[in-house]
Amino acid sequence: MDLKKTQPFLYLGLFYLIISFITRIIFFFHPITSAEFTFPEVLKVLAIGIANDVFVFILASSVLALYLLFLSDSKYKKPYGPVILSLLVLIFLYILLVPNNIFKQYGGSVTKIALVFVGLKAFLFGLMLFLPQKRLKIRNILYFITLFLYVLLIVFNAVSEYFFYNEFGVRYNFIAVDYLIYTNEVIGNIMESYPVVPLFSAIFIITLAITLLIYRKTRGELQNLPDFRQKMILLGSFAVLVVISLLTLPVMMQIKSTNVFADEIGSNGMPKFYWAFTHNELDYFQFYTQMDEQQAEKNFLSQYAAPSLSRPVGSDQPEMKKNVVLISVESLSADFLEHYGNTQKITPFLDSLADRSLMFTNLYATGNRTVRGLEALTLCIPPTAGESIIKRENNKNRFTTGGVFKAKGYDVKFLYGGYSYFDNMEDFFAGNGYGIVDRNNFKPEEISFANVWGVADEDMAKKAIQVMNAEAKSGKPFFNHWMTVSNHRPFTYPDGRIDIPGDAKSREGGVKYTDYSLRKFFEMAKKESWYSNTVFIIIADHCASSAGDTELPMDKYRIPAMVFSEGFIQPQKFDRLMSQIDVMPTVFGLLHFNYTSKFLGQDVFTKEFQPKAYIATYQDLGLVKDNYLTILSPVKKVKQYSLSPETGKIAPEFNIYYKETLLLKNPEQKLVNDAVSAYQSTSYWVKTNALTR
Repeated sequence: MDLKKTQPFLYLGLFYLIISFITRIIFFFHPITSAEFTFPEVLKVLAIGIANDVFVFILASSVLALYLLFLSDSKYKKPYGPVILSLLVLIFLYILLVPNNIFKQYGGSVTKIALVFVGLKAFLFGLMLFLPQKRLKIRNILYFITLFLYVLLIVFNAVSEYFFYNEFGVRYNFIAVDYLIYTNEVIGNIMESYPVVPLFSAIFIITLAITLLIYRKTRGELQNLPDFRQKMILLGSFAVLVVISLLTLPVMMQIKSTNVFADEIGSNGMPKFYWAFTHNELDYFQFYTQMDEQQAEKNFLSQYAAPSLSRPVGSDQPEMKKNVVLISVESLSADFLEHYGNTQKITPFLDSLADRSLMFTNLYATGNRTVRGLEALTLCIPPTAGESIIKRENNKNRFTTGGVFKAKGYDVKFLYGGYSYFDNMEDFFAGNGYGIVDRNNFKPEEISFANVWGVADEDMAKKAIQVMNAEAKSGKPFFNHWMTVSNHRPFTYPDGRIDIPGDAKSREGGVKYTDYSLRKFFEMAKKESWYSNTVFIIIADHCASSAGDTELPMDKYRIPAMVFSEGFIQPQKFDRLMSQIDVMPTVFGLLHFNYTSKFLGQDVFTKEFQPKAYIATYQDLGLVKDNYLTILSPVKKVKQYSLSPETGKIAPEFNIYYKETLLLKNPEQKLVNDAVSAYQSTSYWVKTNALTR
């Protein structure tokens, strides 16, 4: 076997190790590294770091290995060459011409990216097929581009890790994952904070110089490609190294010392990024402002009639075992409703239903993802830093709304038009005692339309009626939580239902079609015997957008919510400030339920209720209270904004726009303490499994 064929890996690996070594030395001497190291400790950190880097590079070079593996002259010979080119052209035409192909269903730029990638691949393959005399030159160009991208990734990652460490004093964590989600805000912050042109110019020059060096040292190996036997030996050897790396890296990440900075400097950012992405956690106690834990809990729990985490909730009236249907509507911002000033008439049914319901006019979602809304309505707790508990590993046997109903003898189910494994919903709801009804339960003839997110909402409405009819026959009351899907990109739905075509792919169409489907659901439900004994809650999971001028723009968290039950719930408007986590405790109060609660939301009709709302991103945790917005952020940052409603033409209770004025001095310390108490206590209880059933 010719070991010269491994030269691209050796040169790139050496460069990666040098860059990583330099980065660690910089971290040792960085002002934020407030720890001293003995010489043996430095050697230990560097040794662990080099081992981490070697294993990471082996995994990262998998793409290069596959690229080199498929370099071949034989694939251009007949009949392989024309067959491969024909397949590439057919795939290109499929993406370009088929109206509802798999890429278009994902919306966004996915179709364009796929089209460019396949088109470029087909074009280059055609050139190398029909111009064999230019094949080596084209291959050299592509090889140079591949090396350039690898070197660029290595340099760019080192620069990114430096700036991340410069701000947070750690390697990548969930904040880095968050940065990928909030791309516009992050890019804007970089543009304003750093000398972008000199920085990127330096990155480009270094990348180009190193790429040229490696290219000149290794390009000769492309003239004589290894035969099939050599490729199999190289591939087998590389596969062994990959397996060793996959088994060893998790063990390396468990190596801990008493010096946090030693652990961070010795680690590698990429495995930590992957761990953060898959575990979805951001440790409150490492990154946020804290107070004495007992004082935090005492302050937070003082809002309840019985100031303890596990506390009795009771009523002096008989319990009402009514059926309950909770409908979480995808991305339904308050400003889609005519009540809140919208003039497009895209929610005619919901607007009419609101006038016949108990409508919560001043309610805020806890976050900007579906799993956050489901968490708020199911666990009834403030959001915690990082990803929703639904997507974490330790998400089962929690104290939930479904658990309360189940203890009362209810049949409890989660209904979803898509595949509920998405976003870990199946794992969460099944692990907390819910039955699951999702796309797997549909027969082909029951689906009139479906896209990548699931069956159309009207199909799920029909299925929901079937499920509820079966539950009603059992003689048990039922609680069903239905999550809609149609108001989501690509906003496609069956034609002929509303006056906006189903292939228009407009947000307004998605909203109006969902409104249409909900009307159909209620028309069908009204014909059933269980309808008159059922309470319906209709609420958004989150708003359609979260971007704004501040970290937490108030209008991007305002959502509509209503409780409807003919002959039971009297129409009224409740206009006091409240949170998404207050909705289900309030419903339990309306039903006069007696239970021992671990919910952190409140029944808004009790005398102890304190108007407030919790709104958050993955890292910014906000408390809205007493006309102030207090925000806790990583690295123990605290900001406070005073809130003043902007004047408009609609009634004050439906105004969603506020001027957020940053207070540079003298924040309201009591509200800061309230915010810290709420988020610190919740994080502690989640961490210690105190919120289990």
